[in-house]
Amino acid sequence: MISKIPHRRACDLTAEDRAEIIRQSEIGAKINESLLMRLAHGAVASDFRRRRFIYRQGEPADALYVIARGRVKLCSIESETGREAVIDIVGAGSLFGESALYSSGGREKCAIAYENLRLIRIPVGEFQGGMGEHRELYDYTFRLIGQRLARAERRVANFALDAIPARLDKLLVEMSERYGRREEDGVLIDLPLPHREIASIVGSTRESVTVRLNAMRRAGMIDFVDRKILIKNLHKDLSVTAAV
Repeated sequence: MISKIPHRRACDLTAEDRAEIIRQSEIGAKINESLLMRLAHGAVASDFRRRRFIYRQGEPADALYVIARGRVKLCSIESETGREAVIDIVGAGSLFGESALYSSGGREKCAIAYENLRLIRIPVGEFQGGMGEHRELYDYTFRLIGQRLARAERRVANFALDAIPARLDKLLVEMSERYGRREEDGVLIDLPLPHREIASIVGSTRESVTVRLNAMRRAGMIDFVDRKILIKNLHKDLSVTAAV
């Protein structure tokens, strides 16, 4: 959590409160104080309960968001079946909703509160104005878009080239690098990852993911701690011979 004012309602936050949240976020170091305050004055703070939609596919792409606390799941949902494909999970301090900068139509994917959440919503016009006036914000934003595109392309390549066990192995390594916290017995992925969410990310079923994770646990490679995954040895080959 980056917000220092957790006990106040989002609607009661002042412009200075919103500025402090932006100041502590990923973009805070990229902009000067004048632009920061301008974004804060044009922004709105909102709270979302877990599993609530922030936006859905097809809705207007008219804002970017800074996460003050909690995490957001970015996903696509098949309208006919309701099946969900998780694209990413982003945490406190992150910026998302960047498709507002280039989309000519509606949102390409959904954003859902993965946990109870507080967001700062910045209208796209205000953000674009800041990019035009401040080269560092412009450069940062396009690096962010490039990084997320590269991550998505790696996922596509993994789907094309890897079997499901290898996809799961690579996902655990990626999550440990992004959300890992060093513990005495290994690296804890500090993010609750229900098996159904993992299955959605790697394109599998919950049952197959459960079988694979249990095999890795028996092999001494991982353990489960309070609904989180502990990777016991990152340097150990993440291949288990057990069939899945």
